[in-house]
Amino acid sequence: MGLPTAHICSIVPISKTVGANRIIPSIAIPHPLGDPDKSPDEEKAIRRRLVEQALAALGTDISDQHVFDEPISSD
Repeated sequence: MGLPTAHICSIVPISKTVGANRIIPSIAIPHPLGDPDKSPDEEKAIRRRLVEQALAALGTDISDQHVFDEPISSD
């Protein structure tokens, strides 16, 4: 089959259109893996959660496109 991949993205419909099969919604277009208004520790926690979601997605058997979880709030 091939190597599983996970796509962390800001705009889920575009990921679906290009054929990504494991989609992890991210924060925002200009800052998909963080929030510059957060402290370094808060930003690190946001990034960690996104990477953990992506790793969990890689270990999940799927047959069709799947969006994993809702976007992580940067609040």
